[in-house]
Amino acid sequence: MKWTEVKVETASEAVEAISNIMMEAGASGVAIEDSLDVENFKSDMYGELLDKEQFTHIKEGALVMAYFPETTFLPEIMPFIEESIARLPEFGLAIGKNEMTVSEVAESDWATAWKKYYHPVRVTRYLTIVPSWEKYESKDELEKIITLDPGMAFGTGTHPTTRLTLQALEVVLRGGEMVLDVGTGSGVLSIASKYLGAQEVHAYDLDEVAVTAAKENMDMNPVAHDVHVSANDLLKNVTIEADVIVANILADIITLMIEDAYRLLKNSGTFIVSGIIQDKKEMVLDKMVEAGFIVDQIFQQGDWYAIILKKTEEE
Repeated sequence: MKWTEVKVETASEAVEAISNIMMEAGASGVAIEDSLDVENFKSDMYGELLDKEQFTHIKEGALVMAYFPETTFLPEIMPFIEESIARLPEFGLAIGKNEMTVSEVAESDWATAWKKYYHPVRVTRYLTIVPSWEKYESKDELEKIITLDPGMAFGTGTHPTTRLTLQALEVVLRGGEMVLDVGTGSGVLSIASKYLGAQEVHAYDLDEVAVTAAKENMDMNPVAHDVHVSANDLLKNVTIEADVIVANILADIITLMIEDAYRLLKNSGTFIVSGIIQDKKEMVLDKMVEAGFIVDQIFQQGDWYAIILKKTEEE
């Protein structure tokens, strides 16, 4: 079987959004090669020796490579891909060169092409993300292994926005919480929440592809077997009261759910948001404070931010 590779040369901050677009268009797998990965992994934060060359050989920007089966009629879906990427600047995301190339690859080459980009990575003090095809033995008894298939959905846990969100969850969760995961993608944040002691987790995503992928990833992680995964538009019509709401999505989309998040959080509940680039940080903070949230902590990696906010106590 042959596959078609659609490769986009773009800016680092757009890789997850473009990956999402490709999956919505029917890609069977997406690989990312990001020049910032060298910066993200150059320091040995968790005692691991990392080979920089395994992550990227490009000097700037990023490549997003999506793989479509030969039965896909590309002329029908390419306009959707091109138009969707062209609109990303409306959400505050730079798209860099935005150069696209299309080529054929054999099935064996395709498997190598995307799997070679994913390796076990210790993303926080306690959490390690391992691709489903890799063999990995835990290095210490406190380490929690999250098994993911990055070929099924965007969001593998190694992008700065996801790493920052995982670090924030590690700070916030103490055990027994009700967690709402909005825009769950691959489900990595829900799985991490269960490992970190959350009693109940509800995961939502507007994209049915992501919902299916998240469910399959839950099945690979027994700790997350009882996570409730469903399609939903942000927090609309949700009535579950939560201790923690977490959302790793675009800043402009986060602002659309602030009122619902405040409504659903229990008194002194926590709202964790990520996917915020530097240019959008103050806008998000202003709207959060206006809604009644108090800023607790801010995490930063490069130009990306995650923010922990607290709901104010009612008088």
